[in-house]
Amino acid sequence: MLNLKKLHHIAIICSDYGRSKKFYTEILGFTIVQEVYRSERNSYKLDLALNDQYLVELFSFPAPPLRVTGPEAAGLRHLAFEVADVEAAVRQLQAKDVAVEPVRVDEYTGKKFTFFPDPDGLPVELYEQ
Repeated sequence: MLNLKKLHHIAIICSDYGRSKKFYTEILGFTIVQEVYRSERNSYKLDLALNDQYLVELFSFPAPPLRVTGPEAAGLRHLAFEVADVEAAVRQLQAKDVAVEPVRVDEYTGKKFTFFPDPDGLPVELYEQ
């Protein structure tokens, strides 16, 4: 068995670097750890942290293919973040013109949760602690 210690990072390829950079930093609240432009690939790599924990690599590549289907496709289904108050988070997202699904309740835990898309349609979940 591998001796995995923790999740190191999640890599996301975006279609519009400026739009996704703004979404992850100004709307979701990630902080920039490092931003690198790789001229040989015509690509940005943005390292992002949440609460001082490095968590996301945001990549830009010229003309990446779009996501094939919604969250039920094989592969990464969604990103999920814990929040103290889902309804308060929904209000904050809606104030920034982010379309958010209605809040639901997990039938097994009784906890509230909701989903919204990132700029490229990657589902993002908020789950109440």
